[in-house]
This record gives sequence, structure tokens and C-alpha cells, in this order.
Amino acid sequence: MGMVICPICNGIEEIEDRCPDCSNQMVDQGKIVDYLDDYSPYLEVMMTKMVDGDPDSATVQQCIHVIQCVECGKIMTKEIQEASY
Repeated sequence: MGMVICPICNGIEEIEDRCPDCSNQMVDQGKIVDYLDDYSPYLEVMMTKMVDGDPDSATVQQCIHVIQCVECGKIMTKEIQEASY
């Protein structure tokens, strides 16, 4: 079995969601943990998963991403299921 990784972070898949407000394309703005503070991108991933606001994200192997509408600017979060590759 390979490593369990986020397909969005690793460029294997792309966000294909549509905005619930205006139906335009939503684009990935990165992992939510990268927004917590200046040092978050450099912290151990499993450690930051404990502080991303979702107590289960480390155990259920989900990566929480920030997505934004290209048209109206609506910002949402999306849980990405991590998988073995």
C-alpha cells in the first residue's frame, strides 16, 4: 500500500465544485491549515490536522481545503478524502 495523500494537494485531481450562490467554478485556495498562522505550512502535517477545527480529520484521512468562487468570491471549505496512490 502506498502513502495516503490528498489528491488535490498533490495535483492528481482538481476541484470541480460549482458555487452554490452563482453556479460559477470554485477554485482551490489551499489547505485550511496554511491559513492558521505564518508557520502552519512548515509544521508536521499530522500535528496541524489536530488544530484545523475538525477533530476527526487526522483519523478519517481528510484534507480540509479552502475553495473560492472565481466570479462572486464566495469562500467555503471542502473536505477532500485522502487516498493511497
